[in-house]
Amino acid sequence: MLTAEGARLGIEAQQVIALRVVRIAAGGSEAQNEIVRMMTEKLAAFTEAAVTLATGGSTQKVVRRYRTRVKANARRLSRTSG
Repeated sequence: MLTAEGARLGIEAQQVIALRVVRIAAGGSEAQNEIVRMMTEKLAAFTEAAVTLATGGSTQKVVRRYRTRVKANARRLSRTSG
């Protein structure tokens, strides 16, 4: 169900936002790298979503793909933040 998937995405994204805020607040080169990575990922995700929808893909497919990427970011940031 798209509504449940969207809700899960929102919760998972909040976790990544919190982890990124900690990383960025710490400053230094890791903070700079995270900002660049975040912006690059957002542009790529938007482009991928636009192409998916323009070629007949579903919003459900877009949400599933976003969740995959958000979960990967949560794992990466959790490993290196603690």
